[in-house]
Order: sequence, then structure tokens, then C-alpha cells
Amino acid sequence: MEMVVAHAETGASLPVEAYFDALRSIKEKKGIACRPSTLSGRCVGLHTPVAECGLDNGFNLLETSLAPVDGGSGGLQRLAVLAHQELADTLDALKSDHACVLNASQHPACPRDADWYERVCVPRPIYRELRGYRGWHHWEGIDAKAQNGANTSVPIDHAIDALNVAVALAPASIALFANSPLESGRVTGFKENRMTLWQRVFGPAKFPGDLQLCSYPERPFRDMGDFFLWMFGPGTVTRGLPLAPSYDYKAVPTALLDGDPCLLSFLQSSQWPGHRADNDCAVRLAPDTHHFEYSQIGQFLDARLRYRFGALPPLPDLMAAWRREGGLETLFTACDAQVYIEARAPGAGFADACLLSEAGAKVAQSVLLAPSALQAGLLANLADARLLVEEWGWKRLGALRQPALRAGLGDAQIKALCADVLAVARAGLPQCDRHWLAYAEFIGESGRTAADRLLDTWESAGGTQGSRLAALLPRHAALHPDRFGALPKK
Repeated sequence: MEMVVAHAETGASLPVEAYFDALRSIKEKKGIACRPSTLSGRCVGLHTPVAECGLDNGFNLLETSLAPVDGGSGGLQRLAVLAHQELADTLDALKSDHACVLNASQHPACPRDADWYERVCVPRPIYRELRGYRGWHHWEGIDAKAQNGANTSVPIDHAIDALNVAVALAPASIALFANSPLESGRVTGFKENRMTLWQRVFGPAKFPGDLQLCSYPERPFRDMGDFFLWMFGPGTVTRGLPLAPSYDYKAVPTALLDGDPCLLSFLQSSQWPGHRADNDCAVRLAPDTHHFEYSQIGQFLDARLRYRFGALPPLPDLMAAWRREGGLETLFTACDAQVYIEARAPGAGFADACLLSEAGAKVAQSVLLAPSALQAGLLANLADARLLVEEWGWKRLGALRQPALRAGLGDAQIKALCADVLAVARAGLPQCDRHWLAYAEFIGESGRTAADRLLDTWESAGGTQGSRLAALLPRHAALHPDRFGALPKK
């Protein structure tokens, strides 16, 4: 869950200050152990047994990642209990900053200038590499662009099919969960303007491969080896690599390799010269399987393949498997790897007073889980989902991404695709879990997205930008879960 923070009276974007202390107090009063995480002497996260509560790129954008829950019948219910409890704690803690969460996947009127960026950006070491070395326009996303990402485990032998389905059918998720029609106080002409971010970030970048890794592939991937060749092969440049094994993708010291090789070339070497990203000191880095595992977040498609080995294989075994068709699937299985699909297309969405009055409590209760329900249903019904991709066509689906961003369900093809996707997803879920699709089905049937409701309020309010922002709060601040019916306990 990514959450756009706004001042509870003005609606202005607000970097949190007292939030983490308040959240820690709330959780410790419940007997929940908390481990704080700090950067530059400032708290940027709390780790608990069931969640990591932190920040995305700025102190004005909260991020909570839940621990895995068992799937199968009732799995979405188990996830919902955790998600709604975390949302409740977050909303209660934000009172300490006189703040709330806005039901939007991008703050409607937030600065993106250098002064604002300097004030709110989380001081992560990786950002020095991304801005200074790779030339990313990282500040384009400092106005609290937020998603509600679903993460669904998949069998290794079907992982690439699952990724292809998630990427190809992403226009449906973009449209159903569209929630960002405004930027910098202006109407953008998009229902999901948030997703225009990547071209702006990577278009001016130093390495053309960075833009390639957020662009729709020309064809489906054949197997894991094919996918990793696209992601790590010629035409791409490896990101900074950790000096010691770590799963901290944003805060550990890294080395930048001289000559800007792709990761594949580095892994095929005995060692490679480079320099530390933090102090420019010279280093020589020996390749290791962990570098392959660490680099998995290097692409920005609408869905990612995520993975972690249970037992790390020797690098020669990894490289030999990579050269064989289906070899990585065999190796991943032998090494007891965990594999899941991370959805990146659904905009952040929360139940608000406007939705509650328009659609009722059942739909409001399902908002937070709907992206997970949609993806879980599609991937559980993978044969039909693959057939759907074949029927619509890979290139045609890729071409539908822009209409989904701009018009949402106002585009006839997008509305038809959403109906097909929802039908396949519903068939993939157990009967007891299908009600978590209620929000997505309501949007599909009505054609009115959260973006439409937000835009209605903004335009009807009139007046200054400040008065419009304030007018959003009664109708579009995220509701405490108690407002639309408490979930049963686990």
C-alpha cells in the first residue's frame, strides 16, 4: 500500500514528522514489537512481524508492505484483515501530524520543484546513483505518485506465463484502478496520469536501456532465460551492485562498474573494476549469484517477476542453466526459490465518503483488496488468462495501454477488455473470495472510476487551488476501516 499524505484541513501535500513515533506507540501498546530504521538520523520505517511500514521516495508518501499470507480458500480474507489493520494504525498515527491519507494515486496539487524535492526526498544512497550517474529525472515522482501493488506467488514452471499475462492485461488494471486525473493543480487529460511517470523519468536518462526496461516488450517472453536476457543482456547497463550480500535495494553502499557493462557481461567475468557510489573510491568486484538476485528490481514494466533463492546456487551453475532452454526454471526449482508477480499498474485506492455513498459498504470494504483479488484470480486461472491474451493479441494489448491511461473505461475497447479480464479472474477465485472483486466489478459495470469521482469534486468546487484541495477532503480522504464495517478477526 502506498499512501498519499495530505494536511487534514488544507489538503496540501504534507511530509510526515511525528508519524513514526506515533505509529510505534500505537503498535507497542498492542504488544507488537517494532524495529525502527533510520537514514541520516531520521526514522524512515518501522519493521514489525507482519509489516514494513515506511516511505516510498518522499516523506509525503507512505508505504506499507505486508508479510506473506497463506493463499487458497480464504487467503484474501486473511490478507484483508492485515491490510485493514495496518491502514487503521496508519490513519490513527497520522493524527499526530494533523494529516490524512488522500484517496488518490497522485497528489492533485503538489510541487515538483528543486526546493520541494530537497525538502521531502528520503535520503537514500541509491538516489545519488539514479540522479547523478544515470541521469534519471527522479524528482518527477516527488508529488506522491502511489500504487496499490498486488503480489501473488506463482509456480516456477508457470512464472513466465504469469508474467506475460500480468504485463499484457495491465491495461485493465490501469483503467479499473485509475485515480490520478490531476497534477500540479491542473487537469491532465488522463484518468491515470501517475503512469505517465516512467517516460519522463527515463526519457532523458544517460543509458537508453533504462527506458527500454519500462517499455512494453515486442513479444511475450519464452522462458526465464529469455526474460533475463532482455533484462540483463546487451543494450542494458547494470545498476549499482552491493559490496556485500544484501537485500536492501535502496540504502546499502554500492559499486558502479567501469565501462557500464550489462549485468550478463559482469557475471561472465572473473572480476570487474569500479568505484563506490558513495565516495568514489576504486574497488574490484567479483561476480556472485547474489548480484543476479539483487538486481531483480531493475525493470519498471507494469508487472515484475520477483524471486529469492532458498539455497543460493554457485554462479557457474546459474550461468550454465541460463544457456539452456528452460534451464533456469529447473535451477530455481532445485534451489527452492520463491517466485511471485508484483503488479505495478493499479493506482492507489481507498474507500472514501464519495464511494461509500455511491456504491455502499460492500464495495467500499473491497477497495483495498480488489487489485490482489484481480491478480490472484487471473493467475489461478492461468490457462484462460493466456487464452485471453492470445485472443486479444500481444501487440493490440500493448497498444491499449495509452487509451487505458487517458480514457479509462470511457474507451470502448478498454471497457470490453475489463469485462473479459474480470470474468476470467472471477472464475479463478474460490466462491468465498469472489466478493473481494466487488469494487473492480462496480467500476467495470458503472464505467465510473475513482478518477472520475475525484475530478467531479475538483471541478464542481471551483475557486482557487487551495479551496479546491480543501473541498476534496470531506469526500476523498481515506476512511478509517471502522467506517464501512469491521472485518471479522482471523
